[in-house]
Amino acid sequence: MSERGSRSMAALRAAKQTLRGDIKKKIAAIGDQEKLRQSRIVTQKLIQHPKYQSCERIAVFLSMHDEVQTEEIIEDIFRKGKECFIPKYQSKSSHMDMLKLTAAKDIQSLPITSWNIRQPGDDEQVEEALSAGGLDLILMPGLGFDRNGNRLGRGKGYYDTYLERCMKHPKGKPYTIGLAFKEQICEAIPVGDNDIKIDEILHADQ
Repeated sequence: MSERGSRSMAALRAAKQTLRGDIKKKIAAIGDQEKLRQSRIVTQKLIQHPKYQSCERIAVFLSMHDEVQTEEIIEDIFRKGKECFIPKYQSKSSHMDMLKLTAAKDIQSLPITSWNIRQPGDDEQVEEALSAGGLDLILMPGLGFDRNGNRLGRGKGYYDTYLERCMKHPKGKPYTIGLAFKEQICEAIPVGDNDIKIDEILHADQ
């Protein structure tokens, strides 16, 4: 990479880090009841969404405290007889798999990572989405989103790397929907060549 390219990459990283800090402060100021209120609105919007209704194989993140809560979405996926896949992150790389969940109640027995997220253990032999029929829909977490489909993650690159793998699957890239609090919607997200746009963002203030 040229010196100019290195400088622009460093500037992009710095801009993203600054924005991450700003958004984290905004989310920290949201009370628990307001997070729950917005999560329920986003959940209802998703459940009524034609894409969600028509999709069968759906990947969904297990929410952390600063994200739209996904428990009710997961329960609805099983209630509707769809197939549910959840992330398993590799802590020392940007590799992530989407592993099949057999029942919503199974989440409570999953081990907790150092990030305080539940995910399948290393010894569990379960279906990875791309080893079989691929995915129809991925529900995307993120720290920030803009109205052009740009997403600001936490800096590890898990979802961008996974979407690149999806593109090589015979089924192709799944539809992607970001789930956000209204405080996570930004004027513009700084992006680089490796950042993949998402198709749609659902938030409470639409």
